[in-house]
Amino acid sequence: MRRRFAAFTFALALATTLGDVGFGSWAHSARAQSFTAAELHDRAVYRRAVEAVIWGMPAVNYDLMLQEMLAKTKGKPGEVIYWGKALDWMNQTLTPNPDTLYLMTFFDTRNGPVVIEVPPANGGSLNGNIVTVWQMPLEDVGLLGVDKGAGGKFVILPPGYSGSVPEGFSPLQSDTFGGYALLRSNLASHSEADVAKSIEYGRKIKVYPLAQAGSPPPTVFTDVKDVLFDSTIRFDSTFFEHLNRIVQNEPWITRDNAMIDPLRTLGIEKGKPFKPDAETRFQLDAAAVEAKAWLDAKYEAGWTSFYEGTSWRPAAIPELAKAAQSGYTLPDAYPTDSRAVIYTLGYIGIKRLGTGQFYLLTSKGKDGDALDGAQNYKLTVPANAPVDQYWSVTVYDRQTHGLVRNMERASRASNAADVQKNADGSVDLYFGPQAPAGKESNWVPTDPLREFELMFRVYGPKKEFFEKAWGLPDAEKVSAQ
Repeated sequence: MRRRFAAFTFALALATTLGDVGFGSWAHSARAQSFTAAELHDRAVYRRAVEAVIWGMPAVNYDLMLQEMLAKTKGKPGEVIYWGKALDWMNQTLTPNPDTLYLMTFFDTRNGPVVIEVPPANGGSLNGNIVTVWQMPLEDVGLLGVDKGAGGKFVILPPGYSGSVPEGFSPLQSDTFGGYALLRSNLASHSEADVAKSIEYGRKIKVYPLAQAGSPPPTVFTDVKDVLFDSTIRFDSTFFEHLNRIVQNEPWITRDNAMIDPLRTLGIEKGKPFKPDAETRFQLDAAAVEAKAWLDAKYEAGWTSFYEGTSWRPAAIPELAKAAQSGYTLPDAYPTDSRAVIYTLGYIGIKRLGTGQFYLLTSKGKDGDALDGAQNYKLTVPANAPVDQYWSVTVYDRQTHGLVRNMERASRASNAADVQKNADGSVDLYFGPQAPAGKESNWVPTDPLREFELMFRVYGPKKEFFEKAWGLPDAEKVSAQ
């Protein structure tokens, strides 16, 4: 406690000195200030922990999902977990899509390459992405992926792999041993028959070791639709437990070697146990809270709007998209700040952004104010959206970026048969604590005690979408009806 008070006292003294006499006098005062070794250690832990949260976000995001699967379900790496119904709030991953069926497989190539076999689009279709531990895209697969619905055998190769790959297999070289694939089995509608059909098709996916490709064992599938699966980001000292697990289990990537010493300051070092004492854990808790505040501020400050004059932004920051597409090989760019912002609110990596799917995100209404769950809003989706598959609009909790808990519905989509259209083909969607009379099928409930955000998804966007020949307005506050 004495060390905490000393750090606070110094911060207060520094602020006062700067305010009274400026930087030059502060420098003299700082030289005169006596720091104990313990105070210097605490200050270094705090500073470096804030930066570690920002840097490590995508890997911790991944590990939260993996550990939730291991702790809450019977699923294991090399198997497939799936949600046997359109997603509801029990799926507390980051900004998931409630208008498709999710299948997920985690892989571990420590014992050799792993094959993910995607079925051809006969009687169904998939939109899928295969990524590393750092959520770097290895490949997009399925109807709008590299195979364009023909299916394929994708083999993930471990770091340093020098063996051969049999003919007929598509090699994907990874720089981590672990990773996962998110595979969405498309829904024609939310009817029981279409859901069953989508599940049946999704269960044609195969996962097996390359060494057993001659006679693959059956793939194990586990339905987790009734599991409270919560992988939202924990901004406390447990964040560093997940980060330590990544450091212990995965190789250092050259671009990240500069983080070896900062993490060692926190007690995270390859080959050694992570056992922070109570004082260090206090510093880690506080640093994680500050990191969240900083990332929230970056998110609220925003980036370039997709449609001029609106609050809709692409759910990918341009500088991050450019760097990720290059595999972070650009000589003068490594946007870890932007990467952290994005991976606080979503997961997965897309290799060909905009080819298979594209997302727009907003946390504000037409008036520029935060979307308030106690208010009522209307969003008009114009007719003839330029998409090959479907569009959807989903409500998320602004603070957790998960589906709003305990709500009967999370989204409305063009593939929902009961959504009402206007005479001109446009669709009015409503968001608020109560449904407007006669518009229940076009309404998504909100929690009156919490702010929310909206995501507009398009699957199979056409060139007209990116040319902005069609546009989406902001949601507008309306009176209760």
